Amino acid sequence: MLRHAQQRTPPMLVVLFVVWVVSPFVLLGVVNLRSPRWTRRTRLTLCIVTLIVTVASLVIYVDDNIAHRTAKAAFVWVAVPPVSVLVSLIAIGIAIFVDKRSPANLGNTTSTRTN
Repeated sequence: MLRHAQQRTPPMLVVLFVVWVVSPFVLLGVVNLRSPRWTRRTRLTLCIVTLIVTVASLVIYVDDNIAHRTAKAAFVWVAVPPVSVLVSLIAIGIAIFVDKRSPANLGNTTSTRTN
């Protein structure tokens, strides 16, 4: 991206592009800050998803910089952020769904407390 930015790309376009590429990480960071009330399983899923998205994005971006594609060069940089967000939403959504369906959360009305 920086290599192409030096070829008289308008500065505003570069700023928008950087915001686009960084947005999945910002979203995951905000969700991590808001997650202390979630169950342990859901928070663990969030941490794993954050790690996977970060590593996968870095691998994809580094690969694109090393073996730069001439046809549709920006495709990787445009496609990875929404795919990252979609994968994150699906994984976290599944974790929340599983937590709500677990026996501990199905609304046991019997109390095990004795006086």
